Amino acid sequence: MTNEELILERLESIESQLAPLAQSAKSMAEFKDDLTFLAQPATQALVKELADVEASFQLEDLMELAKRMLRSVRNITWSLSQLENVIDFVTTLEPLLKTSLPQIINYLDDLEQKGVFRIIGATLDFRSKVAATYTPEDIDQIGDGLVALLNVAKKISDPQAIALLDNIAEVPASVDLKACKDVGPVGLLWACNTKEVKEGLGVLMELTKAMGKMKT
Repeated sequence: MTNEELILERLESIESQLAPLAQSAKSMAEFKDDLTFLAQPATQALVKELADVEASFQLEDLMELAKRMLRSVRNITWSLSQLENVIDFVTTLEPLLKTSLPQIINYLDDLEQKGVFRIIGATLDFRSKVAATYTPEDIDQIGDGLVALLNVAKKISDPQAIALLDNIAEVPASVDLKACKDVGPVGLLWACNTKEVKEGLGVLMELTKAMGKMKT
């Protein structure tokens, strides 16, 4: 084989090896052209949007934000950990809320039907009216009076006191005022001989003795 043929053969070999590279270069050029065509509108839109914050944004602010984030990595990690705990808690609590929430709603609806909330509202209105009408000193005085009345109520709750008041309450029902007659001194002395009058005078005497203690 002559030198010319050998050179031509090597040139053909080199050309065959360079052909894929040329094809790749052509494909890359086409890809670059396509990317440039697509990136141009996106770049214009980005520039237009950034123009709104151009006056408020400074590169120094971005650097300061980056430095603060780097200093707060530990705090950010802790916050994410706590967030995971909260998510786990909510996930655990969710089934319980699904079962208990309808019961709570039914309970609150029952209270509403019974008028509990209206009573609470009326109580708040009553407190507002009391606060607008009386001074704190008046409220203290009224409180002392209520305490004294409760002490009286405690004494009245004694079984003997309740029995006495119950008997006294029955007296008006047993008296017939239409059958009453005029009684003079002689009639009074005559009535004192009856059993009922004697018993009544005995009760009156015991009450009079007890009322004498009121002086002390």
